[in-house]
Amino acid sequence: MDRSSRTQTPSSGSRSRYASRYRRAVFFFGGLLGRFLFWDIFLRRVGFRWLARRTAPGRYRAAARSFRKLATDMGGVWIKVGQFLSARVDVLPANITDELAGLQDEVAAETFEAIENVLNDGLEGGWREHFSEIESQPLASASLGQVHRARLKDGRQVVIKVQRPLIRDIIRVDLDALARVIAWLKRYKPISRRADLDALLDEFSRTLWEEVDYVSEASNAGRFADMFADDVRIRIPRVHPDQSSATVLTLEDVYAIKITDYESIESAGIPRGEVAKRLFETYLRQIFIEGFFHADPHPGNLFVQPEVDGTWRLVFVDFGMVGHLDDEAKNGLKDLAIGVGTRDASRLSNAYVTLGVLLPGADLGRIQQAEQAMFDQVWGRNMQELTHMDRREMRHFAHQFRDLMYEMPFQVPTDLIFLGRCVAILSGMCTGLDPEFNLFEGLAPFARRLMSDEQGEWVEELLRWLVSEGRVLSHLPARLDQALGRIERGDLTVTARASSGLELRLRHLSRSLDRLVGAVVFAAILLVGALLYTNGDHLLGGIGLGLAILSLIWVLKP
Repeated sequence: MDRSSRTQTPSSGSRSRYASRYRRAVFFFGGLLGRFLFWDIFLRRVGFRWLARRTAPGRYRAAARSFRKLATDMGGVWIKVGQFLSARVDVLPANITDELAGLQDEVAAETFEAIENVLNDGLEGGWREHFSEIESQPLASASLGQVHRARLKDGRQVVIKVQRPLIRDIIRVDLDALARVIAWLKRYKPISRRADLDALLDEFSRTLWEEVDYVSEASNAGRFADMFADDVRIRIPRVHPDQSSATVLTLEDVYAIKITDYESIESAGIPRGEVAKRLFETYLRQIFIEGFFHADPHPGNLFVQPEVDGTWRLVFVDFGMVGHLDDEAKNGLKDLAIGVGTRDASRLSNAYVTLGVLLPGADLGRIQQAEQAMFDQVWGRNMQELTHMDRREMRHFAHQFRDLMYEMPFQVPTDLIFLGRCVAILSGMCTGLDPEFNLFEGLAPFARRLMSDEQGEWVEELLRWLVSEGRVLSHLPARLDQALGRIERGDLTVTARASSGLELRLRHLSRSLDRLVGAVVFAAILLVGALLYTNGDHLLGGIGLGLAILSLIWVLKP
């Protein structure tokens, strides 16, 4: 598979050819953002929160339906976005996930004639030199490619993954449109200060280009096969390198029961709760132990395969999108797992620091208090119970930690974006398989195992601690002498900081006074402008009304 594939050459006029595609995407998201600003920002700030809340379900359903139509018609990048949203059954309301559910299954397929051209260009000698037959009807159709069953010359059954024609042109146009949308989002500070959106776009672009490089995907599949070689519960398809290239990938046929086909899973006598548990445990190993994980676990890429002896295997396919974690990220995630699994708020907040998910100046003590209160409130509950928590409990928590709710001192590190996406989809899939799925019960034994492994390294940890503390102690006399000298000279300055809760109340009071003054100014200018206009002085009256509108915008700004 080291030979160069003869892929279709992207057309030089791709931008003009797909100009309407670019405009459609940009106009769609521009309208979506405009409606969000009007209904969920403007109306809530001018006293119509009740109206925004009452109309929200219908508006969200309509938006999901519109996006589904856009993604189905256009394919490309937008299918990836829809697949992520449709899997969030643990967070998003059913009226959204139900509308997007179809995006998990089938995307409109290319004709076999178009796919045949890609096959002949991608395989030395054309496809008939390698296969005795290829089914013209695709087994599955995805946003970037589609899968066909085939038979090798020696009679073995395989599946062929083939790229869509001109998919590289489509990706370029979609990424340009996505860059425009991100430029708009960067203007909204609650988002831009918590995530490096430009870095996110770069990472997303890199991952997409890797997904259309089937040489890289074949390498990923080989690594996963080695990883689970000794685990009979997991199956990874074998790659056929002589029938593969950068645009064509031939694999062992392992398609079985789709992981969201709950009826077929139950008919095969396989407990859905056991499937959720194995899926969860498998990902724990990939993320925390291996630091290499399947980053696109949507239902079209996971299957359940019954065996003749009554056992079953979890099957993974599609290794184009994978995640890598360095040692520092793995250590931070290990602390995160141990912190959640043992209800250790201190360790959990330290994990946040290691992973870089806190904004500079975040109050660690206050965060630990909130974590402990959250543990006390949600520990041991399954996903269904968490989804239907009493609103009074949530309001009490929000009131108790309103300073943190207001500040939200968290950010999204770029290198963890796709891990977060993977975990979010995984959470939704486990909940769909088993509404009683309990994250804490699944994580606790794994956390205890990590702690057991950690205790075996206590001598090394002790030596590192002694070296670190020794450096501090060696500098302590000099620093103490310096501090005493500053006290004698009267140069020592002590800075006191108000509590976060007091700071929040002072900010609210200051902003309320500013808005009161602004409201008075608005009313005065509006009255004067209206009087001038009705008395025939249209120019000065119009200026006055314009100034009144500007003052109203200033009053309403966050």
